Amino acid sequence: MKPTLLALALLAARPVLAVDYRDLPLADTHATVAAVDPARERLRLFLDDAAGAPFKRFDGVAAWLDARGQRLVFAMNAGMYEPDRSPVGLFVADGKQQAALNTKDGVGNFYLKPNGVFFLRADGTAGVLETSRYAAAGIQPLLATQSGPLLVDDGIIHPAFNPHSTSRLIRNGVGVDGKGTVIFAISDGPVSLYEFATFFRDTLHCANALYLDGTVSSLYAPALRRDDARAELGPIIGVVDARIDDHSGARRHGRGRSIKAVTPESNTASPNRARR
Repeated sequence: MKPTLLALALLAARPVLAVDYRDLPLADTHATVAAVDPARERLRLFLDDAAGAPFKRFDGVAAWLDARGQRLVFAMNAGMYEPDRSPVGLFVADGKQQAALNTKDGVGNFYLKPNGVFFLRADGTAGVLETSRYAAAGIQPLLATQSGPLLVDDGIIHPAFNPHSTSRLIRNGVGVDGKGTVIFAISDGPVSLYEFATFFRDTLHCANALYLDGTVSSLYAPALRRDDARAELGPIIGVVDARIDDHSGARRHGRGRSIKAVTPESNTASPNRARR
């Protein structure tokens, strides 16, 4: 085979990683947005290593995967957790339930109902559902994480959110748009829950979106030279691929301004503290 043809064949054989990053305006700051095709990419949830110890940080997950011939190309914190890093609500990884659905009442953002579940089925379809509707649907997920509150529920912003709220934090969440694409977003600066929910609905076109956390919100994106180490985490969600020569694992999206490495300021408040 001629060298040119060989090069073309090798290029065609290389995997294309569908992590599309955008930097978009959000209130008086910006948000880093990552879009993932769940039918094509491998989304996974992480909590504990093989010895049962919490990963806590992205580099722990990355090292664990690297030892198994895989690469972490994107990650984000994935829901509320207890002081021991165990999930507050439902947690399903690789089809195995490790924590049950939590329908209790309580104090804190997780319990600011309606709360909900982000899930992925084995057929590659993803969704966000209010907790009681998720329970009634009988879904058998490949992965699922419960958090709260719901940012957007069938196009409706959470009724408890105050448009004039002065409670502003760095926040992250997940939604699913009309094409079935999973949309992750993290604010680069402090925003209110109302502003964040409006962003998911009106800018990202997600009729359903779930709040993942605030203050500890963190992003791992080698393509952006970003590895937030703001706090020790509980559940972590990521996109995983076999090791490849291109370390970025990303495609740049045509809309929104080009992204530079961003490191928002650190906060230390409790992740479960009710801040609206």
